[in-house]
Amino acid sequence: MWFTKPLSTRISAQTNGYIQRALHTDGLDLAAYGRLFQHFTDRRLPRQAKQLHARLLLFSVKPGNFLASKLISFYCRNNQLKQAHKVFDEIPQKNTFAWNALLIGYSIRNMHTDTLRLFLAMMASRSPEVKPDNFTMTCVMKALGGLFSGTDLAKEVHCFVLRNGFDSDLFVANCLMTFYSRCDEVGMARALFDRMLERDIVSWNSMIGGYSQAGCYGECKELYREMLESVKVRPDDVTAVSVLQACVQSSDLEFGMEVHRFLNESLIEMDVKLYNALIGLYARCGKFDCARELFDGMSEKDEVTYGSLVSGYMFHGFVDKAMDVFRESTNRSLSTWNAMISGMVQNNQHEAAIYLVREMQACGCKPNTVTLSSVLPAISYFSNLKVGKEIHACTVRNNFDWNIYVATAVIDTYAKSGFLSGAQQVFDQSKYKSLVIWTAIISAYASHGDANVSIGLFNKMIGSGLQPDEVTFTAVLTACSHSGAVDEAWKIFKAMFPVYGIHPSVEHYACMVGVLSRAGRLTEAAELIQNMSIEPSAKVWGALLNGASVARDVELGKFVFDRLFQMEPENTGNYVIMANLYSQAGRWEEADKVRERMKEVGLQKIPGISWIETSDGLHSFIARDAYNERTEAIYEILEGLLGLMKDKGYVLLEELDEESVNVG
Repeated sequence: MWFTKPLSTRISAQTNGYIQRALHTDGLDLAAYGRLFQHFTDRRLPRQAKQLHARLLLFSVKPGNFLASKLISFYCRNNQLKQAHKVFDEIPQKNTFAWNALLIGYSIRNMHTDTLRLFLAMMASRSPEVKPDNFTMTCVMKALGGLFSGTDLAKEVHCFVLRNGFDSDLFVANCLMTFYSRCDEVGMARALFDRMLERDIVSWNSMIGGYSQAGCYGECKELYREMLESVKVRPDDVTAVSVLQACVQSSDLEFGMEVHRFLNESLIEMDVKLYNALIGLYARCGKFDCARELFDGMSEKDEVTYGSLVSGYMFHGFVDKAMDVFRESTNRSLSTWNAMISGMVQNNQHEAAIYLVREMQACGCKPNTVTLSSVLPAISYFSNLKVGKEIHACTVRNNFDWNIYVATAVIDTYAKSGFLSGAQQVFDQSKYKSLVIWTAIISAYASHGDANVSIGLFNKMIGSGLQPDEVTFTAVLTACSHSGAVDEAWKIFKAMFPVYGIHPSVEHYACMVGVLSRAGRLTEAAELIQNMSIEPSAKVWGALLNGASVARDVELGKFVFDRLFQMEPENTGNYVIMANLYSQAGRWEEADKVRERMKEVGLQKIPGISWIETSDGLHSFIARDAYNERTEAIYEILEGLLGLMKDKGYVLLEELDEESVNVG
């Protein structure tokens, strides 16, 4: 025949025999055809497979389940899904084998929605020959995991698996365990893992990877140690990447170096992913000599390689070195740009972050949700409402406004720019109001001192079924502190552990001390600190010092200041507050001593910077600034205002803080 000759030189004698039987026997040997289709699929010979299919069509043969499954598999592997579905539709009486062939085809192509639709159609067929098996469930759970479906659905699928006896199948158990991990149900995943009678490398890697992604870094490393002691299974490159990522996030250099030694001793081939994970570990932990040695020794680098080293330098504040690595990369990807932008913001290089975004766009690289959520804090820093609105418009145009991190960043930017109504509008338009979104809007009103709205939102959030976390409590207690809502603050604070199971942290105690101090209830604040179950931090004592300053309680202020001097001797704010407190009490000698003490330590108050947005753009200035082109006009107006204050009876006192004027 016309295609026998070219095939005979490429296939085995056994397969050649199938060809002869398929072509020269009386009638059609469909089994031989099926083996040929399988052979052509495995060897990636699409032309020959299509020729064979054409021969079947020539004889008006409608393939049954076995032969059709081979054809479906072939067309799916060659990304011809319409043709695969056509073959499937023409099967007279479909059985499970045929359904699975198409399900596997969709699953291989990560067509998760189509996989689930086909599964629903399979369940609706009600044919006695159609019953889901372990292959069916593996495809279904992969689709559900790919779509990040919720925990409830995961449990429903688990029940279906148990009812039909698929839980003993290793592949099904592995998929179900991965599914639970992606739904942040690592407890259920571990229960499955512990009940498994047989575990393979996929089982171990699924559980270790699940722990790593869920932030359970201790459990991840502990399970890795158990795996090392296992006789049947040894860690591989996938295991190492997951464990190294856990070491990076927990800054556990020692454990990460153990994993590195294991890789060398086991002669596991180092690929790009392993290199990246190790570079990320050493860079994060400040071992830049090791990170750079690995980086320089790589023959092939990808975007993650550069991003890992950049992020490490940024984490430790080496902005210039991060920039050098960034400039080294010739083909900068979006993730590399994002690493630089977020690093600039973390290191308070806000103008540089905005400049990088503009440079990125000029290079033809479009920002994504990570870019926008990273740069928005820089906009908040400048309180530049106009640019904030422009970025918000960009998120809407690109359909990024659904992202919780972008929405949260927009809410924060609007709040810090004084545009509370805009922040509220973004919150109202958010379809999925997660805990992060609720906390953002509560913090927005808290920063403006509106305790009533903050507390109302807090109660509304709880009524919606969401449970607050540590950050939410900090936000609502801060609101109470700004407005003096002492009773509400006590109520919320005392409910943290009994009602919500959250032990108050140092941050929460600091907020509560601030609430009491601002309300003038210094004795209660001091008693709260004395009865703390954890060691008070400088932030807690600082809140009491501020309270003493407001109440002009010099003796309490001196007691707290002495404590703070031991804890954070380089904090200039404490010196300024104490000096002002002495000055207000007329105790000038002691005020001078504080000033001298500050000079002895070698400290100088860093000038605060303010911004004002006009039609000419954004202008920054510091106290007693003389560099503005309209300085003379500004000081003329200031002198006039001070004159009006004197006429009203206000007295200007000498101010030890060189930046400001104290009005008494």
